[in-house]
Amino acid sequence: MTDSQKELFDLLNIVGPDATECSKLLSGEPSTGVLSALTTLRERLGTFPQGDAPGSGADETEWIEALLRFAPEVHGYHSSLGIPPDISAATLADLGLQLRINRRVHGRFGLDTWGWMTLHMAGNLFRLGRLQFHLVPLQRDTAVGASGWELGVHIPEDGSLSPALVDASFAEARAFFPRYFPDKPAPVATCDSWMLDPYLARHLPGSNIASFARRFTVDRCTDAPTDAVYFTFRQRGLDNLEQLPRDTSLQRVVLERIDDGGTWQLGHGHLCL
Repeated sequence: MTDSQKELFDLLNIVGPDATECSKLLSGEPSTGVLSALTTLRERLGTFPQGDAPGSGADETEWIEALLRFAPEVHGYHSSLGIPPDISAATLADLGLQLRINRRVHGRFGLDTWGWMTLHMAGNLFRLGRLQFHLVPLQRDTAVGASGWELGVHIPEDGSLSPALVDASFAEARAFFPRYFPDKPAPVATCDSWMLDPYLARHLPGSNIASFARRFTVDRCTDAPTDAVYFTFRQRGLDNLEQLPRDTSLQRVVLERIDDGGTWQLGHGHLCL
């Protein structure tokens, strides 16, 4: 591993066997697929896209390499906006976390969430304390109107959802975005998550998840049968559920609803900032 690779992996929080594999990817010249993915990433940087990048003909491994090669450009873009290096690093470190999650889910090096990481690489998603915030044009009608900008809220898996941590994260977001994006006022935050399924708050009313969900007005719900299983157990699909642990109250609630013939949903909610 070269010194420049070590510096990059420190920025992206890539460690252990994932660092070894990433070093191999960077040891040669980029393929046509990697170059195509890099072109896509460069075209999206600073454009405030709402969704994942299109495939660009690259496979999963080529996308990993493209993300690695492009990360310093995003770090530089953040710096050009005056964004502190620690916030940029906290944002980009999600790549290392996603590689570790992929290894847990699939037992191998890879990144089946490469599309999610293309949002970070567009320069409009930031980790601020406990939560991630994605600045995009307003997507839905809310009590604050139907124009302007919104902050999409995302919940990394690596920490508690205690009310104090969530309060601090929202407070940081309220200061951060007007400072660095003053021409894009975002009066509303939105969240689309299985954690906002009202069923969860009813069955775990005293939990941190329920406290988080109560912050939002749920506008609607849509079926998402596998999300609760994936984010609770990091298992894709609904096979072999009887083999999953039921050690915590959350694990039991997730599985017992499915046992009873129910379907988990995404709650689509908003709150005024």
